[in-house]
Amino acid sequence: MFLSTRIKNRRIIPVLLIIGFVLSAPGVTRSDETELQVGLARVKITPEEPIRMAGYASRNKPSEGVLTDLYAKAMAFEDGRGERAVLLTADVIGYNAKVASFICSRIMEKIALQRRQILLNPSHTHTGPVIGMSGATSYDLEGVEAECVHRYCKRLTGQLTDLAVAALADLRPAKVSWGVGVTNFVMNRREFTERGIRLGFNPRGYVDRSVPVLRVDSANGELRALVFGCACHNTTLTGKHYQLSGDYAGLAQQYVEEQHPGVQAMFVIGCGGSANPHPRGTVGAATQHGRSLGAEVCRVVAEKLLPVRGPLRAELDYADLPLKPVPPRNQLEQMIKGPSYLAFNARQMLEALDRGEPLASRYSAPFAVWRFGDDLILVALPGEVVNGYVPLLEKVLGPRKLWIAGYSNDCFGYLPTATVLAEGGYETRCLYTDHGFFSPEVEIAVLAKVRQMAKNVGRPLPNSNRLLYRGRSVCHDERRHFQNISNCNELAMISKL
Repeated sequence: MFLSTRIKNRRIIPVLLIIGFVLSAPGVTRSDETELQVGLARVKITPEEPIRMAGYASRNKPSEGVLTDLYAKAMAFEDGRGERAVLLTADVIGYNAKVASFICSRIMEKIALQRRQILLNPSHTHTGPVIGMSGATSYDLEGVEAECVHRYCKRLTGQLTDLAVAALADLRPAKVSWGVGVTNFVMNRREFTERGIRLGFNPRGYVDRSVPVLRVDSANGELRALVFGCACHNTTLTGKHYQLSGDYAGLAQQYVEEQHPGVQAMFVIGCGGSANPHPRGTVGAATQHGRSLGAEVCRVVAEKLLPVRGPLRAELDYADLPLKPVPPRNQLEQMIKGPSYLAFNARQMLEALDRGEPLASRYSAPFAVWRFGDDLILVALPGEVVNGYVPLLEKVLGPRKLWIAGYSNDCFGYLPTATVLAEGGYETRCLYTDHGFFSPEVEIAVLAKVRQMAKNVGRPLPNSNRLLYRGRSVCHDERRHFQNISNCNELAMISKL
């Protein structure tokens, strides 16, 4: 009997050692690490007084009433290891680097979070207030109008800080899942004409019509929250509208919450820098788009979704995005006489030169990557990201289990691809919170940074023996052909991704 037990123990001990080694090995997920807790919070952020509105330079007076209230919402995550992250969405135009830094620093003063664990994503509504601090407004406001904007920004910062605290205090066990739907009102706005590209509509142009949806249920299966996205400018309402509202994104959240009472709906804008809603220009059109997007979200969540589990990895890093060399003074003076979107930047550059300030050759921009185990990766790009980055990122990261957001953490201006820069048009205005125009190499810098960050968080990546060239995968056997017809330096840089 004793001998038999000893023999069994000799067999069991190696097995236990193997199991222990496997569970402690890097990259191996234990069951407790996959468990997620989610906390929620929301607050109304509608301005309490008339305020200058963001998005259209043609507006010349403060807001006149409210069409729909504006909201900020928070969703906090915590995995089984205690790793945390907070997503903050809001019905506002966006935050420049100074404002974003101010908001995040206040949050970190209140709670034990690092900057990488905070993600700011505005809806980019063009019927919301100007967001700005003294010296960082991007609008030429003075006197009482400037004071009103700074007062609102201070109030909003406090509300967002309290939201993050409240969401983390609300953490409770959750079942998280996701799926993808489709919307039909997103329209490429880069219209080709005999005089160049203008802001219009281009039915043949590429857009991302996907509608990613994240569902959060309680441990007992009760629906608590829905996060959904759309890669489209929040511009159904135009410069002639002076009532505050969240436009189609706000109306879509409202629709979802009406269909699911007690549920918190949150909107995350995608790469919609070169897309507009179609049709646009009326409250009726905004209502129609909001209802159709909301209805699609409700349809998706009624289907069987894919699970989203931990462990959670939240990273944030900065990329130095290359700018074009400063044009000669006479060229800048000519640009001032051209389209207003180029004249604005050229005028800023000339004023900086007149003050004797050196102009930068690069712009430092924040990029965020959140990985949820092997189930989902969220890539959050800064700026008004044009649609063309979606297929490019799918090539370098792989298209599966991928959610791409834009406008995140720093709305510095437009983030164009090399193709957009070559074609011209409004989206080439680039920076409007700083001075300068991006060079075509900005595309390579963006893709390289995101791919490296995805690799750092453990995202399985496409075969590194393949190259990316202009949105298509190129194998090594084709390299000689492409070098014969293309820029060799550009191909060599892309091959490093």
